[in-house]
Formats: sequence, structure tokens, C-alpha cells
Amino acid sequence: MSSSSTASAVDPELEKLLSREASEFQREVEVNRILKALKLNPYDILDLDESATQDDIKKRYRQLSLFIHPDKCSHERAPEAFDILKKVNFSRLPPKKMQLKCIQAESELSDKAQREELDAIIKQARILALKALSLPTSTPDSDPNLKSLNPSFKVRIRAQSKELLIDEEVRRRKAIKMNLANEGLEARKKDEEIAGKKRKAEEDRQWEGMFLSLSFPTPMFTCML
Repeated sequence: MSSSSTASAVDPELEKLLSREASEFQREVEVNRILKALKLNPYDILDLDESATQDDIKKRYRQLSLFIHPDKCSHERAPEAFDILKKVNFSRLPPKKMQLKCIQAESELSDKAQREELDAIIKQARILALKALSLPTSTPDSDPNLKSLNPSFKVRIRAQSKELLIDEEVRRRKAIKMNLANEGLEARKKDEEIAGKKRKAEEDRQWEGMFLSLSFPTPMFTCML
């Protein structure tokens, strides 16, 4: 058997091995990227731009779900990354209804109201990034001044978005804490009011008991004839 025929026989197996190793390496890259992504921003987790369509979002979510699934990825932190992909701490509710909600990143971006709110933050981040560059806020992405930036304009927007989202999350948590404190104060006031009424009722009962237990001498009257 010639060396060329032997090489051709080995090549398919070698290619499969290299393909598996490359695939595993890419899985590890995605796991590490998701672990480092800002958990408040589904775009970061899915590695998508805000211009992504609903089909793009669904497709990307399903690709990542299959790609880094713990059953297919040997990375020791694959379960953690998979959980991050599925669940995102997100709450934009009014103060009276504030609570932590676990929802899928795909669903979060698929919800029109939630996505519009997130997009508004990213638009604000873009404006701030342009102002930091002393450029008009109407500057388009195709402007030559944005093409040769280092770090890139996209990276700058992501960084600014991260700051805005973190600031909002801090405000949200403070609002929740204040709301819970107020609720606790109201509860304590009610408890104290109830305890005060019970104490007053008990004191009244004790006073009535003492009053009834007192014996008064029968008055003596002398009849003068």
C-alpha cells in the first residue's frame, strides 16, 4: 500500500478529530463569553446588536442553547453559562409592584415593551458615546469618524450601556429596599397599634375588676323620736 493511499485513509479520521476539537474549543469560547457578559443586557448574553430581528433573536437563542448545553459541552462551567442563557434577572416594574423576575433572554427581547425599554437605554448610551467623542448626536454609524476608532464605536456603546444598566439596577434595588422598609414600618405601626389597643383593653378590665371587688360599709341611720 502506498503512502498516499495510507494518508488518504487517515485524513477523514483526522479531519473528524480536528473538527471535534475545534467545535469543543468554540463551545468553551462561548461559555466564557456568556459568563463575562452583562447579565442585565440580553443583547450581551446573546451577542446580538439592537438591530436584530425577532427571527435573529430566536435563531441565536436556540443555537446557543444547543451549542453550550451541558450534555454537549465539557466545560466545567457550562451548566452555569446555560443557566445564565435561560434566565436573566430583570425587572422594570413600578415601585409598588417591584419584584425580581426570572425570564428567558429570548422572551425578554421578544416582548415589545421590554425590548423598547432596553433599546431606549442603548440609544441613550449611543448619544453619550457620541458626546464623549465630541460628535453630533445625529452622527450615523457610517460616518468615517466612527470607522477607525479604537476601541470600536460598538464597544464604546456596549460599555456605556453597561454603565447605564448598572446605574438603573442600583436605583431599582434601592427603590425595592425603600419600599420594603416602608412596608415594614407600616406593619410595625399596625402591630404597635393593635398591641396598644389590647393593652388598653386589659387595663380597663383590671380597673373594672378592682372597682367591683371593693366593699363599702352599709350606712347607719339613727332615728330621733
